[in-house]
Amino acid sequence: MGPRLQPTQCWISPPHQVIENQQQEEDDLIKPQKLINPILASVQRRALHQELLFCHRRGMLPRKKSELQRVLESKNREQLKKTELSLQPRSDLEVKLRRRQQRIQHSELEEKKWRESLKNVPEFVRVRQSLNTKNRAEPEEEGDRISTGAE
Repeated sequence: MGPRLQPTQCWISPPHQVIENQQQEEDDLIKPQKLINPILASVQRRALHQELLFCHRRGMLPRKKSELQRVLESKNREQLKKTELSLQPRSDLEVKLRRRQQRIQHSELEEKKWRESLKNVPEFVRVRQSLNTKNRAEPEEEGDRISTGAE
């Protein structure tokens, strides 16, 4: 072989030193980590996925029923809910709310009938009625003014 060079004379560092330097540099650097996908990590998503896999294995795919069957089943479910709710006794709050709603509807009906009756009455009669109601309210106020002025 050729003449041996002293380590200080060689411009290429030995391979074991290169490997050590690379390892040291890698330790100093921050290694990137793969971020977790929040959708895939979701408990609900995993449960849904598990259920779909289970149904697929058993051969029960979710959309195998015809649209008519699905609609009928949903109507039956709604009917059952209504019957269950009707069998339960009403709470005090529900009873009071229902009474209040009936009173409001009754007053709205009366007001509607009153307005319809006013449509049949000539305009001069309506004006006279409105003036009469205003005049009835004003004398009370004037009476208060007179009594305060006399003192």
